[in-house]
Amino acid sequence: MSAENRQVVERYWDAHFRRDWDAMATFYDAGCHYTDVGLDPTGATGPEEIILRLRLGIEPLSGYYHYPKHMIAEGDVVITEHMEQWQFESGEVVDHPFTSVMEVRNGLIVRWHDYSHLGNLLDQAPQWWLEHIASGWR
Repeated sequence: MSAENRQVVERYWDAHFRRDWDAMATFYDAGCHYTDVGLDPTGATGPEEIILRLRLGIEPLSGYYHYPKHMIAEGDVVITEHMEQWQFESGEVVDHPFTSVMEVRNGLIVRWHDYSHLGNLLDQAPQWWLEHIASGWR
């Protein structure tokens, strides 16, 4: 089961970094919960909310690149250590490290919690983007 769950997450990351919102939504269970741990205690639940939440932050980027490092799959849990490069139209470039913990059941992601050094992103992102995300996705 671990190998199949790892493949689900690998395919998900492919869609995610292409920002293929429709394809991304097909990977989430109806009750899937997503959050940036430490930033958003409520998070988003279900494909529609998750896509709205993700679009808020990453849709305005002029470039969005993935540098995977390690992936570990055990049972239903898949952990990815990776670097995301966020490029802003105003010229800022932020290399932002993440550890993403996903639970996969029946071929769908049922839980996704991201752990990152949010200060890294918030300290380097342009003011216009900070104002944009402050408006929220709800």
